[in-house]
Amino acid sequence: MVEPVNSSLGKMLMEEVSPVVMVLCTPLVEETFLKNGLSFVETLKPFCNFSNIDVPVRTSGDQLYRLKKFTLRLFYASDIRQPNVEVAKQRLEHVITQAGEKDFHDLESDPPQITDILSNPESEIAPTWFQYYNKELIRTLSFSDHEAFDHPVACLLVVSSKDEEPINKFVDLFNTNRLPSLLNDGAMDPKILKHYLLVHDNQDATTERTSKVLSEMRSTFGNNECNLLCTNSSKEGNMEHQANPWASFKSSVSADKLGCALTGDDIVEIKDLIQEFASRHIIPYMEQKVRELNLQISATRKGLRNQIKNLWWRKGKDDVPDTTKGSMYTFSSTESQIRILGDYAFMLHDYELALSSYRLISTDYKLDKAWKHYAGVQEIMGLAYFISDQSKKEAEYCMENAFSTYMKLGKSGFQNATRCGLWWAEMLKARDQHKEAASVYFRICGEEPLHAAVMLEQASYCFVLTRPAMLHKYGFHLVLSGDHYKNCDQVNHAIRTYRSAISVYESTTWSHIKDHVYFHIGQWYAIVGLHDVAVKNMLKVLDCGYQSKATQEIFLRDFFDIVKKTGMKHEVVGLKLPVINMSSLQVIYDDHRTYASQASALVEESIWQSLEDDIIPSLNSGKSNWLELQSKLLPKKYKESNVCVAGESVKVDLEFRNPLLISTSITSVSLICELTANSDDLNLDKEPSSSSLGPESSPEHNQGTASGFSSFTLSKVDLTLAGREKKLVRLTVTPSEEGILKIVGVRWELSGSIVGVHYFQSVPVKAKTARGRRKNKLTPTDALKFLVIKSLPRLEGSIGHLPEKLHAGDLRYLVLELKNKSESPIKNLKMKISHPRCFSPGNHEEDLAIEFPDCLKKGDERNIVQRETRPSSVFAFPKDVSLQRDRSLRWPLWLRAAIPGTIALYITIYYEMENVSSIMKYRTLRMHYNLQVLPSLETSFKISPSPSRLQEFLVRMDIVNRANSDSFQIYQLSTVGCRWGISLLQPVDTILPSKSLLAGQALSCFFMIKDCKKSGTEEEKTTSDPPSQTDVKLFTQDDDEKLFDIVNSPLASFHESERSCQGASDQVNPNTVDFVLISRLAKSSNSSAEILSHHSCHNSIRSSNPLSWSLEGPQTINHDFSTSLCEIKLKMTIRNTSDGLSSVSINTTDCLPDAAAPTPSSGNQSGWRYLTTVTEEMKLTSDVMASRLGKSPSSMETSPPFIWSGLSSTKAQIQPLSTIEIPLQISVFSPGIYNLSSYNLNWELSGHGKASSTSSGTCQGYPYYLTVLQSE
Repeated sequence: MVEPVNSSLGKMLMEEVSPVVMVLCTPLVEETFLKNGLSFVETLKPFCNFSNIDVPVRTSGDQLYRLKKFTLRLFYASDIRQPNVEVAKQRLEHVITQAGEKDFHDLESDPPQITDILSNPESEIAPTWFQYYNKELIRTLSFSDHEAFDHPVACLLVVSSKDEEPINKFVDLFNTNRLPSLLNDGAMDPKILKHYLLVHDNQDATTERTSKVLSEMRSTFGNNECNLLCTNSSKEGNMEHQANPWASFKSSVSADKLGCALTGDDIVEIKDLIQEFASRHIIPYMEQKVRELNLQISATRKGLRNQIKNLWWRKGKDDVPDTTKGSMYTFSSTESQIRILGDYAFMLHDYELALSSYRLISTDYKLDKAWKHYAGVQEIMGLAYFISDQSKKEAEYCMENAFSTYMKLGKSGFQNATRCGLWWAEMLKARDQHKEAASVYFRICGEEPLHAAVMLEQASYCFVLTRPAMLHKYGFHLVLSGDHYKNCDQVNHAIRTYRSAISVYESTTWSHIKDHVYFHIGQWYAIVGLHDVAVKNMLKVLDCGYQSKATQEIFLRDFFDIVKKTGMKHEVVGLKLPVINMSSLQVIYDDHRTYASQASALVEESIWQSLEDDIIPSLNSGKSNWLELQSKLLPKKYKESNVCVAGESVKVDLEFRNPLLISTSITSVSLICELTANSDDLNLDKEPSSSSLGPESSPEHNQGTASGFSSFTLSKVDLTLAGREKKLVRLTVTPSEEGILKIVGVRWELSGSIVGVHYFQSVPVKAKTARGRRKNKLTPTDALKFLVIKSLPRLEGSIGHLPEKLHAGDLRYLVLELKNKSESPIKNLKMKISHPRCFSPGNHEEDLAIEFPDCLKKGDERNIVQRETRPSSVFAFPKDVSLQRDRSLRWPLWLRAAIPGTIALYITIYYEMENVSSIMKYRTLRMHYNLQVLPSLETSFKISPSPSRLQEFLVRMDIVNRANSDSFQIYQLSTVGCRWGISLLQPVDTILPSKSLLAGQALSCFFMIKDCKKSGTEEEKTTSDPPSQTDVKLFTQDDDEKLFDIVNSPLASFHESERSCQGASDQVNPNTVDFVLISRLAKSSNSSAEILSHHSCHNSIRSSNPLSWSLEGPQTINHDFSTSLCEIKLKMTIRNTSDGLSSVSINTTDCLPDAAAPTPSSGNQSGWRYLTTVTEEMKLTSDVMASRLGKSPSSMETSPPFIWSGLSSTKAQIQPLSTIEIPLQISVFSPGIYNLSSYNLNWELSGHGKASSTSSGTCQGYPYYLTVLQSE
């Protein structure tokens, strides 16, 4: 904290609470000094402030002290009066206006930053004109009747040597008619010090007359009271002063003209005159006056006796009314004498004497209820406490007491309260109590808006000076101050305060306050004619989507009005309407990769890379891709650049968002591009072997915003954005020449008057980069920089009539059409499809003449395509296929929707070009489609072996219609391959009487399949079965209609894909069967074209029992039992259906005597069994060889009906998936019907796999009925 004397308030008190000298001069004196552009008082004023006068002073005591600093105030007698309120108000307004005009040019600069404000010293934070304004405000209360420091201490009478009768002039000057009214009315003491000055003009008057007049003066008024001042020593009147002392006191006149007739000696003489006048006349006079008044007051008022006497005398004044107007004290009253003593002591820096006088008189004023006098004393007491650096508490108490008392006086005391508040605030600031000072400024705002504006602004700077700085209050008070300035038409000051407030709010989230500040400051800039700056600030409020719709309309209306007044289009960088979503910026271009549609360009690069690995050729040096080849051919400086082809568009997708609630029209949206042609660098195609490049030639720089340039063409887009609407806009640039293309930014027009510009700087950009994958780049020199090479052939492709929605299993015939519009031919075409399960290319162009779906039916050999059914990952077009200029190629494609859901289909077509570019030898065409596959029929099959025949199986097919609303007709069921024959077990009409399977309906039907492959036994080898039927018709509409051929492509090809998708193994499993169900869409108007194929693969024919067997023999036999018993030979065929070695034991049981009756089937039957072909040899062992002799007829009555007369117990080992045959024999003793199921098969597996869950078991024999008749 600085010393009080050196503080801002200390300096102000030194200037404002100082002795007043009344000046009386003749007109010729003024005429003499006006030659210098100054009045007499103005000439002397710069020299009235003495910083080192060093005058000894003794006031009340005997101890001397030296007065170091001293100031005089000079006033003409006509100015010693209380200022007129209105005139004073106008003068203050002029001060503010003049300060605003001076700062006008600073308004065009950038607003100050809050960091710079905080780093500035305290003296530089607030505007300098505040001090001048505060002084002028204080001077509006000069020469009041309740204070004495404005009373004249001395009178300086000035007469020119050119005046007639100078002595009489001196006498006439102090005539009472010329004296101020305050002296004549008794408010001020007219008996003051008089000093006489004779002015001699060296340019006009003669020295002799001046000397004679000076002698007469000294003889008349005294030698010590008279002085001579010689001036205007410069004859030419063109003197220039380097440090002009009058420049800061009178700014209305050019500094070169001020003091132009005064030489350096003249200035020194003036300075010496004033200093002598102060040190030898003023100070001694005041010193003598203080001593006299102190003695007088000490005798009458000081001491206990005098104080009691004074209180007793004032006791009767308790009931007097409050004095608010007029003065009840004259200069000769005791109270006024005490006040004069205190003020003189204050001006002579004897603050102890001053305080004692103020305390003495304060009680008198309070008892007299002279509140204005009382407040004035309290005010000066607080200042005395401060300047003497005494009690801080007492000083603040006095200032608070004075302020409150002034405010109680109402309107008449507000000006005094304002002055008190200014001094009080300066006192608090000197003690670093800035927050408290701000509250004082706020209290003295008052009702007058201009005065309030200045006080609020000063309060705001107090908040920024607090530690820590109270920035929000700083900004808030600046906004309040600016509003008051604007209400008083002080627009420059309103702009200045709002500019400072911007630094507080621009980094906050207080959007509404920021909009308020920017909007109004934009309006005010337009008022003062700075339309460019107004537009700049108004642009800040365009992104005001959080405001109400009415507010947004006001903002836009005023914004466009201001722009219209400028009469020109404004180009604005970073325009916030519309808002550009830079994260949506995506660059799509064709290099060696070309795209058939926008959807294909948006696919992740990794998907295309995985698809193209098998079709892109490798270089000689190991496995390399096109990108490595590019890096070898391109110059080093362009290796990181993207490559595009001349004549092909580079597309930029960018999202525009309207932040407002109101609709906005945007026109002429286009890219900002630069194309530089470097001839040396672009000779790559002509001389690829060149190892060195010459110096770069001067690049031809083209930058445009509309089509029409020969180097590139830009697209233009017009759009209208509704409230809060977002739109993705595609912009294109098409280079027509080789060079380096840079996409710099985007521009657009708003309402035809604003051109918005947005540069792509330091933003992530999604692009097809030179690394071959999507990658984020942070600079436009990478993702938005392209090396443009010369024009290349470009293949265009499409698939005609590709449906967007299909049913699962739907089979369609499509055509792929490829076009080459360039002059160079295209050759070596190859194609790869991401879903070979769903797509199968045709074989040749002749396929285009087929009729679908008749070409898929049997018997139409003309159209059936015979080829390898196993699908290949890469389809190579025939070598002779070449696309010349303006030629097209049509190639058949088969589509089958395999499974329900959404299928993302990706197709890549590779092709090569001849003699075009050394950089790019091949290109790829990428095609992408999304297919929505709806549910249709869901099939499942269950296969059980036949109990009587090893090669036959019962098949149960379950069908469920999973569609939401569609119905289907069942057309055909086929087994795949020649091994399995299929037949119906029920009439076709009974399978589906309604002829259509409705949505949600289920159906079950049965079939018999037969294994046509020979088992390998001797008996089977000697027999030959006729070929079996592999297809069954499931419809009755047309008996002559042909069935579909599933053996040939495309059904066979799609079936191979289904086999690989439904099972992991590609080997044919002998224990599985594949089925193909053909159906139609029932409601189709052309049902013949709506063909669906449903493939069920790897259906197992195995059961849970590892053995399958059958007993074969005669069914009926005639025999003459009178001669002998009947011996019947049987054969049992057993198959091991497991993967392990099986040991089988057959145990037979002789029939009981009552066995001739029919016996029911055993409950332990394992049901249906299945057999497979014999592949291994058998091993047969006999444990017991029993020889049974025939019985005599006489004993047959007690013999069993039949006995097993062959092997009663047989063991055999059967290899995995092998078959054996075991001979059996029975002996029958009488006619009858016999059930030959009295045997068991005990089995045990060794080394078995997953085919069986147990290692051993027993199987009961199947019922086998034999009829034996007595022969005649």
